[in-house]
Amino acid sequence: MGNKYIDGAALTIAIIGALNWGLIGLFQFDLVRFIFGDMSWLSRIVYVLVGLSGLYLISFYMHLGRNEKTE
Repeated sequence: MGNKYIDGAALTIAIIGALNWGLIGLFQFDLVRFIFGDMSWLSRIVYVLVGLSGLYLISFYMHLGRNEKTE
């Protein structure tokens, strides 16, 4: 959790993925498919980035409840 830019990018991509899944669940509307096409190479990249971001964010659990020392 040392790089704020990677952390922020991963969190943003994961939020986009979560919003997309919410739209799919509520309205059966896949925003990624709507924007990039039905499993085009670009939509596949978006899905892979969302998955990788989710895997990266699993490491946040190791830092829950841990206080950072401010010196």
